[in-house]
Amino acid sequence: MSGKIWFDGEMKAWEDATVHVSTLGLHYGIGFFEGIRSHATDRGTVVFRLTDHLERLRRSAAIYGVPAPYTVDQLRQACFDVITANNLDDCYLRPIMFLGQGADPLRAPFHTAVIASQHGPLVGAPPTGGVKAKISSFHRFTANSMPPAAKATGQYLNAMLAQTEAKMAGCDEALLLNKDGFVADGWAHNVFIVRNGTVITPPTTSGALPGITRESVLTLAAERGIPAREADLVRSDLYLADECFLTGTAAGLVPVASVDGRPIGGGDRGDVTATLIKDLHDAVHGTSHQEWLEPVA
Repeated sequence: MSGKIWFDGEMKAWEDATVHVSTLGLHYGIGFFEGIRSHATDRGTVVFRLTDHLERLRRSAAIYGVPAPYTVDQLRQACFDVITANNLDDCYLRPIMFLGQGADPLRAPFHTAVIASQHGPLVGAPPTGGVKAKISSFHRFTANSMPPAAKATGQYLNAMLAQTEAKMAGCDEALLLNKDGFVADGWAHNVFIVRNGTVITPPTTSGALPGITRESVLTLAAERGIPAREADLVRSDLYLADECFLTGTAAGLVPVASVDGRPIGGGDRGDVTATLIKDLHDAVHGTSHQEWLEPVA
């Protein structure tokens, strides 16, 4: 790794953006983060729904009663600066706030960083077909255990357990149910099915993260005249779906070929999925929805 990282208001060399092992965010998993993508377009480098992501970061901290050390405007400029400093166009941004050092976790300061890298933590959709998904034996935590609406670092231990289990079973992606047996989301994605031409995704009340790409896909489907709605889903709804796909900033829109070994549709991406893949690609690369794109300044 090399390049520059924006850290607590300063641009630092990659190797200098460090904290001590006593940092409480490491010990207690207390932090909040976002994953954001920038793309090269005819307009220059643009960031997809940057302000929406940064507002969600602020809300994640607020849910935990933490005032953000920097404003959305300051973090927006930090994202622009770190893209420019690293001479990037298509890249993955990781803004993160995490608890620093101190004797009392409730009084310790928070650090803030923005990291830019050429490649994100997840790959996109396979060139053909789709991924193999597995419903995890681990449930998504309930809203009275930890708030699913927050994108908080420690909460991803739940996701890691599910994804590790899926990988050990020879699958690509883990899906999680909530305690009542309803589909919540994927380990790092939102979940959609297509049934009788209608796009359906679980409501956030099921435990799903309010995903930025999720919201974008619902908008794109509506513009296509494709019926789209939120509804509770159980595992058999996934098994019997005509199509199934996952959405997330890093991965984009990923078709699902099978769930628990049961092929979805014909085991290949369906027409609705293929249409929405194209529409999302056009949106993030500047062909449509200019209001979602923020040029690097």
